[in-house]
Amino acid sequence: MELSLSHSRGVLWRCSSSESLAVRSRQHVKWQCFPGFSSPTKRTSQLMLGQNWVHSVQQSNQKVICYQKKSVPVVEGRSIEEVYDALAERLLSTATKMQDLNSKYIVGLAGPPGAGKSTLASEVVCRINKHWSQKTSKKDSAPQNDNVGIVLPMDGFHLYRFQLDAMEDPEEAHARRGAPWTFNPDLLLTCLHALRNEGSVYAPSFDHGVGDPVEEDVFVSSQHKIVIVEGNYLFLEEGAWKDVCSMFDEKWFLDIDIDTAMQRVQKRHINTGQYSEQIVKAMFHSEDHKCLILLITLTGKEPHVAKWRVEYNDRPNAELIIKTKKNADLVIRSVDF
Repeated sequence: MELSLSHSRGVLWRCSSSESLAVRSRQHVKWQCFPGFSSPTKRTSQLMLGQNWVHSVQQSNQKVICYQKKSVPVVEGRSIEEVYDALAERLLSTATKMQDLNSKYIVGLAGPPGAGKSTLASEVVCRINKHWSQKTSKKDSAPQNDNVGIVLPMDGFHLYRFQLDAMEDPEEAHARRGAPWTFNPDLLLTCLHALRNEGSVYAPSFDHGVGDPVEEDVFVSSQHKIVIVEGNYLFLEEGAWKDVCSMFDEKWFLDIDIDTAMQRVQKRHINTGQYSEQIVKAMFHSEDHKCLILLITLTGKEPHVAKWRVEYNDRPNAELIIKTKKNADLVIRSVDF
């Protein structure tokens, strides 16, 4: 059962529940509002049971009581811009209350490949920094260049290619690059601990042209109060990933239909043309296709190779990631850009 409420801004949040929902008449409606979201308007609110609208209530004469073990707010909007604005407002409210210069509010943003995590994280941080700059400029009567928010991508914690080469099956390792075991969660955990305890840290980025991490390329300084860590496996519950998951003050999951996500990923593979020789070898399982391997490696735009990579690697990864949605504090519905 879901309780749905539409805001005046067009941003919608709702709480999912497996328990019962009781509606009592002749009393005022009382809504629980989550931090960073404005109160509902006086307009008619609606209750949704499954896919069926079962009742409409006026806030002037109804009370809604939702009994549930755990409710997770869901955010969606008529446009992706509305979602960006709502999430930025949510974090700005948190940032203004932080007094300690070294304190950090660390948000984990997870979701399957193709969901739009990198874009969402950068757009939200851009809005946070813009509003923060405007606020401090008015207060201090002088322009401020200090940013309060920053994105820390999980991509920088990929294993190096030489580490994949040293594995028992190097071709399989390269073909499955992007799976959980091709990352270094221990290094990510060390980075998050340093950020939490010391207030600043140098973190690696990832050079897609070279295909390897770039050491100490991202600097999270003491001035950054809001840090959005975005990546696929942040909410996994096995090994060091479980400890990584425990480091976040808030966990966001960017939800998307898996077929839509895979279509985006396949298009990305074709457009970027980044297929290593190892990936294509794994596809054909033969040294006899050496000329074809080199050709595809150079052009990198063969749709059937992109499709194979999606089915062989990206979709299994996405199916695993979607199972971690249950660990999120906030679910964000993906909207087409």
